[in-house]
Amino acid sequence: MSPSNVSATQTRQPSASVVDKVHSFILEGIDLRSNRLSPASDPFWKGIRDVGTELWLDTGDLDGAEKIWVKEFSALTTNNTLLNTEVQKGIYDDIVKKASELLSGADLQTKVVEIAFILNARHGLRLAQRFGGKVSVELHTDLSHDIENAVAYGRRFRKICPEHFIVKVPLTPSGLVATRILREEGIPVNFTLGFSARHNHVATAFAGPSYVNVFLGRLGAYFSDNRLGDGKNVGEKSTLASQRTVEELSRRAPEPTRQIAASMRGPSQVADLAGLDVYTMPLKVAAEARKTLDGKWRSRRTDDPPVSLGSGVQNRDVRMETLWDISPAERKLSEAYRSERPTSADQVVSMAEAAGARDLFPRLSKEDLAQISSDGKIPKHDRWRDRVQKGELAVDTLLNLAGLASFTQDQAALDDRIRRLIG
Repeated sequence: MSPSNVSATQTRQPSASVVDKVHSFILEGIDLRSNRLSPASDPFWKGIRDVGTELWLDTGDLDGAEKIWVKEFSALTTNNTLLNTEVQKGIYDDIVKKASELLSGADLQTKVVEIAFILNARHGLRLAQRFGGKVSVELHTDLSHDIENAVAYGRRFRKICPEHFIVKVPLTPSGLVATRILREEGIPVNFTLGFSARHNHVATAFAGPSYVNVFLGRLGAYFSDNRLGDGKNVGEKSTLASQRTVEELSRRAPEPTRQIAASMRGPSQVADLAGLDVYTMPLKVAAEARKTLDGKWRSRRTDDPPVSLGSGVQNRDVRMETLWDISPAERKLSEAYRSERPTSADQVVSMAEAAGARDLFPRLSKEDLAQISSDGKIPKHDRWRDRVQKGELAVDTLLNLAGLASFTQDQAALDDRIRRLIG
């Protein structure tokens, strides 16, 4: 079984009249022109903006963000984990109960997904109201393999707040198709859970998302936690390589795709990736960078930092080149996607196999997916080494699947709170 043909959710979109009521409910009491911060400029952050990097904060914590936010910051990005952290504080319990009454005719699954959407949109609006920047709002993880509903909720996010919201869509076969549809309608998309230059090459060529990501901290952790090497520069090298291929493809696109450095783990990465399109920094990383770095920035876009493997580890064990090189098979696949325009997840997967890039979207069993989920955010490489060597799997694919599984677990915790509150 592949992630491409995981059963779609049974979520049903509410009627048009209920959708209108839901949107009005979400916007109730929100005035995007009031209660906004008037932040000062900070020469430290202005210096990195001057070398070309846009600065986002990776948090849903309003109070925490307010302590760090300065004029040079332009957006915040949330995800299922960060939203769950905020919801578990109990600050939205009354909204959940009122939303349940509004959705009294819906089945339980649809009601839960709809209320999660309400919470995501409502929290995103509060962030936009307070900070005035763009806000990435994420789809429910049940929609990761559901093109129709991913598009429907993406449209609804955009309708609620077109001036601030960017829709986060996960890198899955279905997400690739949904992103193309949303982008053709002019809806900005942050295509998340990317881990390599080839991930983002294929996504940019076919779907043209507004933003793509490399979760660089998790790449380094994969190598260090699995004793494949010290992990130094793995994420940085992958991110810089992705930046270059995305920039190259964007030259012939009507709108550019911009590269995000995500999952930043420390202030050294803030310095080492200066000049990259976008940083999305956890509060701790931003605070440590401000405290420990000298603020003397130079663009590092053309750097190619060294990466080494541990003693006794062979490259065939990990195939590191899949993280930063674009193979002929992947270029062939990108051209095929562009010309044939797949409209289903199965088409996306079959075309990857035909092009010789089966490890991008592998067909996995339920048992495989359960094992990846149980490993946590960082898969256990020894379990998968033989299949990585054979080209059936790859490090970026394993991390992508593990990341989605982790978000799904946090989404489940949020959903459980909703179920308890609505009885």
